[in-house]
Amino acid sequence: MSKEAPKAFNVGICGLGTVGCGTLALIQGNSDELCRKLGRKLQVTHVATRTPKTDLNTDGMQVSSDIFDVVADPEINVVVETIGGFDPALELVMQALENGKHVVTANKALIAVHGNEIFTRARENNVTVAFESSVAGGIPIIKALREGLAANKINWLAGIINGTGNFILTEMAAKQRQFEDVLAEAQELGYAEADPTFDVEGIDAAHKLTIMASIAFGIPLQFDKTYTEGISHITPEDITYARELGYHIKHLGIAVNSGDAVEMRVHPTLIPSGSTIANIDGVGNAVLVHGDAVGATLYCGPGAGAEATASSVVADIMDIARIDSVGASAAIVPALGFCEPHSDTEVNDIEQISSEYYLRIQVQDKVGVMAKISNVLQNCDISIEAIIQKEAHSQTLPIVLLTHTAPERQINEAIQTLEALEEVVGKIVRIRVAPFADGTL
Repeated sequence: MSKEAPKAFNVGICGLGTVGCGTLALIQGNSDELCRKLGRKLQVTHVATRTPKTDLNTDGMQVSSDIFDVVADPEINVVVETIGGFDPALELVMQALENGKHVVTANKALIAVHGNEIFTRARENNVTVAFESSVAGGIPIIKALREGLAANKINWLAGIINGTGNFILTEMAAKQRQFEDVLAEAQELGYAEADPTFDVEGIDAAHKLTIMASIAFGIPLQFDKTYTEGISHITPEDITYARELGYHIKHLGIAVNSGDAVEMRVHPTLIPSGSTIANIDGVGNAVLVHGDAVGATLYCGPGAGAEATASSVVADIMDIARIDSVGASAAIVPALGFCEPHSDTEVNDIEQISSEYYLRIQVQDKVGVMAKISNVLQNCDISIEAIIQKEAHSQTLPIVLLTHTAPERQINEAIQTLEALEEVVGKIVRIRVAPFADGTL
């Protein structure tokens, strides 16, 4: 007597934008391969979109204009949320979980800000929320942190986790172009949104860093405690001076576990020019993770795009289908990799960190200016590692300093005092230096 074939696993997709369309196309295009790996058919049976897509193959599917029709469909096993944002995405996800549906989402903002309550709701209803595609597109960094490196205490991680920002800095460095010009090109190419704030001001990267730090350090999601700084103040001159000092400028998300407390911060960073991560260019992403047992491991690849992100979405769907196939109602591995979080772990604010610093100070071309600057730094207990001082081509000139390691609050005090000097023109540009040992980046 032949064994009955396993029942097909039904997928509902809410939102047919870039990621939703990519997910549908990948499931359809790799149908035989997915079936071979799962031992059962994976099929999209219901999609919801407010903008009908005439170029998609939706034969045999129910097509709705209301996303809540998908979560109410009794035949759907997993709901894929690709609409983005908070409203109505949060309501949609919560309703799907309440209806006993598994959820896969690429929505990093939703997870970073509302993940704690979402995962609680999932546990209460004994279902799974998977979100690999929410961080670094096609790079499987969530599974690497949560499962592949589970035996390690993660000491720190650092990543280029926003492709738009990396593209802008790459173009500025390669062609000495101004930030505004490259941003306009990024928008024309579709790398940046019409409102690019989330990308260029670091908010998108901060969402992703919040998620990675929670998994890495076993702490609750705390987006409001992630320091966030963008790249709009970086100039081609800063990039040139950094290179003279032996560094590249990259927009990094950095999380550090010092044992008593953790740091979570997103900001432009000077990285040694010869390091691998300094040479990740264009829209590429890369994440470096240091575990106490394994040491440093690097994960790099496409951080966005329909196919890359769909790769992670479909991999999550497949994980859930495997769980369903063995009769389990939810994943064995907790969503963030821990059963009980370290809720008492402090998150340091930016003034509690220490770093080396790049300072660009525009000054009037007067005798004794450098002596005044040195005196201010000395009074703040800050020592200078390197100086670049250019000849004046007008009545002002830039002085570029690289400091030795100092506490952030002392640097803030020094900058405030320096900006009050009559010889200092405008605001001082401050960029932190990568806080890791040579060779690890």
